[in-house]
Amino acid sequence: MRKKPEELRSHRWYGVPDLRAFGHRSRTAQMGYDRSDYAGKPVIAIINTWSDINSCHTHFKQRVEEVKRGVWQAGGFPVEMPAMSLAEVMQKPTTMMYRNFLAMETEELLRSYPADGAVLMGGCDKTTPALVMGAISMNLPAIYMPAGPMLSGHWRENTLGSGSDTWKYWAELRAGNITERDWQEIEDGIARSPGTCMTMGTAATMMSITEALGLALPGASSIPAPDSNHAKMATLCGKRAVEMVWEDLKPRDILTKESFDNAIVTLMAMGGSTNALIHLVAMAGRAGIKLPLERYNEYSAKTPLLANVRPSGERFLMEDFYYAGGLRALLAELKDLLHLDCRTVNGKTLGENLEGARIHNDDVIRKRANPLKKAGGLVVVRGNLAPNGAVIKAAAATPKLLQHTGKAVVFEDYNDMAARIDRDDLDVDADSVLVLRNAGPLGGPGMPEWGMLPVPKKLLKQGVRDMVRISDARMSGTSYGTCVLHVAPESFVGGPLALVRSGDLIELDVERRELNLKVDAAELAQRKSAWRQPERKFPRGYGAIFARHVKQADEGCDFDFLEGTAPIPEPEIH
Repeated sequence: MRKKPEELRSHRWYGVPDLRAFGHRSRTAQMGYDRSDYAGKPVIAIINTWSDINSCHTHFKQRVEEVKRGVWQAGGFPVEMPAMSLAEVMQKPTTMMYRNFLAMETEELLRSYPADGAVLMGGCDKTTPALVMGAISMNLPAIYMPAGPMLSGHWRENTLGSGSDTWKYWAELRAGNITERDWQEIEDGIARSPGTCMTMGTAATMMSITEALGLALPGASSIPAPDSNHAKMATLCGKRAVEMVWEDLKPRDILTKESFDNAIVTLMAMGGSTNALIHLVAMAGRAGIKLPLERYNEYSAKTPLLANVRPSGERFLMEDFYYAGGLRALLAELKDLLHLDCRTVNGKTLGENLEGARIHNDDVIRKRANPLKKAGGLVVVRGNLAPNGAVIKAAAATPKLLQHTGKAVVFEDYNDMAARIDRDDLDVDADSVLVLRNAGPLGGPGMPEWGMLPVPKKLLKQGVRDMVRISDARMSGTSYGTCVLHVAPESFVGGPLALVRSGDLIELDVERRELNLKVDAAELAQRKSAWRQPERKFPRGYGAIFARHVKQADEGCDFDFLEGTAPIPEPEIH
């Protein structure tokens, strides 16, 4: 049953014969619109996260016009609504501090204005989950338009991957193996077009996951930002948003426990970002779905790593992934692990959307018979050091370190680490376990991406390039190495990480899914009794709201008052 024009939500603003509607119509005329432009038509809010400081979204000024074109062509009325731009590289202390801010802004923009449906324009790391979380909570018809990855980087004869090669060549610079001039040339060649990181970072991961959830058009997430197909996709998003309003197809009609299982399969098969664990838990929570960390291990154990895209893969980048067939080709290779009857925004099932998809380069997207890794790309570990869980991207770690015992070298916070990591008198060797605390949701604050702790300079000069590193921080999806992240509860609230002392033995066993501090319970209890809660870092403002309401990493770091599906009444118009 298609909606009638008088059943549109925007009709309450525009279509009734009263004083307020007069004001709404006259002010719309003030902007140059005739009543025929919007009367009886779906109003499509285009939530645009463009800004001058967000390099991932520099093409959105043009893309929003292409989305509008699609809305007009389908008989809708497009309304661009700028929202907070979470520029991953620039915003401090971390965009994770502001994910929930953008989620609230998205929800309230859609609620407080005459929107019938929405196009969500995003891609830069935390932008995607924020937009989706807000849209799920508001639950108007909504479609996600991914920003797309940038083109591959280049330096001399080397192909560069954003983030991953930043860390790689920074280590070589510190070790004295490249010059400052080399470093400058790398800086000028690593990011050379609009779009998100072209490695399998958080941006590429979350764009792909959102498509797998059914909230983006099939194939949309893989298109490079500068490709002309990306502009065509933007217009198709505008067209489809109008039809979704008439069909009343809403996010919570699409999102189910099964669709989140599909997202987890996608995450594992792509060797995606560890950040996705937090975001998926939060997104599911907005839909009223519980997503325990054990679910990730269940699918990790049976999902092969097929995307040969750095950093989990060996050599390729997202541009190669697109031309090899993109996400549709990868998922078509995994049909037995997917719930193919899940609905998607184009009105078809996931299975229908995968029909005809095939792999064009089976080195970039591996076949099931020849995976990069048979299983276990991302793994959740538990133990007395992480009773509520921690995560490791095993596919991007050094295999011999996945079962390791070493003495802890503890850093109280990032500043302590930065001050001491390269000192010649640091008591550390290649078998040590680097530990960073006070870097979680409250301790960071905002759980920054500090989890790929640098290897000490004196070890770099000895040829060491990886060590076991443990923290309650996150790690960029572009990062690599044997890094155990998201230790929960975090040290700032008295989690066991707060009790570790330099010299303590720490045992990591990824195969057994364990992370343990080899200190007896009585000694830990004594340390716990002497521990004191640090003072919270924000006396006022948004930071104070964040500190009072943010949940721990295993719970998705959403605000406690934003979870769930409790109905909120429509605003009265007086």
